Amino acid sequence: MPACQPPHKELADAVPFAHRLAMVEVAIAPFSAFAACDLEGRRGGRSYSVQTVEKLRQLYPASEFTFIMGLDSFAEIGLWKSYARLFDLCHIAVAARPGFDGDLQQLLPVAVADRFCYDADALKLCGPSGFSVQLVKQTAVDVSSTEIRNRVADGEPVAGLIPSAVENYIYQHQLYRQKSAGR
Repeated sequence: MPACQPPHKELADAVPFAHRLAMVEVAIAPFSAFAACDLEGRRGGRSYSVQTVEKLRQLYPASEFTFIMGLDSFAEIGLWKSYARLFDLCHIAVAARPGFDGDLQQLLPVAVADRFCYDADALKLCGPSGFSVQLVKQTAVDVSSTEIRNRVADGEPVAGLIPSAVENYIYQHQLYRQKSAGR
């Protein structure tokens, strides 16, 4: 699910939500266990993860959700709106970059750190709500989204860094022609 208007960073080159949703759809097309969602685009305005997960839980009360984020985002989660509530609403999977061998517990914001304990058998942090925080170390490519957008803007290849269907979509719709600021 792409964010409609992320509050902590400007949209990369002002690519409309419809294009970002379409790229998610083509990226996950081979995986039947995943589904793209346009909830934030329909809602409009600033995208706060906690509000989105609350809405998803209302719409799908029998479902359990896992919020997937990069390590860089997790390291800044203490800056997010009502972030402590997010830990009570869903599991959190944190995708590490190659070479990261740190401890997620050390990255937890102080306000929630004492709520979690490490389960060595399951290799995850467990909270009192029943939801967990788990590091996903299988991330194979050490590249940021900003780097990919900048490579596209510079006419450099991105093959192997993103799914080929997403690469084709970007070129077909002439997206990311301007250099990105930020990470």
